[in-house]
Amino acid sequence: MQPEIIIFSIVAFLYGIVIGSFLNVLIYRIPLKENIATERSHCMKCSHQLQWYDLVPLFSYIFLKGKCRYCHAKISVQYPLIEGFNGFGYVLIILAKGLTAESIFDCLLLSILIVIAVIDWRTFEIPVSLNIAILVIAIGKLLLCRENLMEHLIGFFAVSGFLLLIFIFTRGRGIGGGDIKLMAVAGLYLGWKNVILALAIGSIAGAVIHLALMRFYNKDRMLAFGPYLAVGIIIAALFGNGITGWYISLLV
Repeated sequence: MQPEIIIFSIVAFLYGIVIGSFLNVLIYRIPLKENIATERSHCMKCSHQLQWYDLVPLFSYIFLKGKCRYCHAKISVQYPLIEGFNGFGYVLIILAKGLTAESIFDCLLLSILIVIAVIDWRTFEIPVSLNIAILVIAIGKLLLCRENLMEHLIGFFAVSGFLLLIFIFTRGRGIGGGDIKLMAVAGLYLGWKNVILALAIGSIAGAVIHLALMRFYNKDRMLAFGPYLAVGIIIAALFGNGITGWYISLLV
């Protein structure tokens, strides 16, 4: 591996875990409608305000042995998991696409999808603000990366229109409104081919994993589709062109 790639990967990981720390703030505060900008970070148990040295991504959790410095309550393992996952995700994106404008947008997309996945898993809701965030980066990507505009405009409706029909015919029992909005903005980001691929991956993953959870962990039949769609979207963003190209080559 070339030295510059190693350096870029280290920098990407550090940026990733720092942003991952902020993602944890979003995951906890958005469902509670708490201010994400002005309210100081505090222990969820004793409410003691945390100092900067309590908030160093990954390392504070390790040094504190997973406990609050002040009340010694256990700190949720979610904190280091989200930070680490976001950091390694950034590295994967840089290794897959290099340090480009598109890879930076993909990093932002990954971070938003992580927040969507966790919140939807817990609450069965996808906050509108997060879908708007994806809409903003999709427009930015279209403007800066000179994408095929028509392909992405079609992508906006390609899957979301289909899901909207399911929503109408099932009177909201077959799909959630947040999922429809997510796939609309994801389609604008990915283009029509890759957003269809994202839906296919998400549907297969959701069916297999949720059936396993129902079978072995007595999980309720109600499915939070957002986490599985998020997986499909990020896979399509990183590897979609290669996957669709391979599939088309099998047909011709």
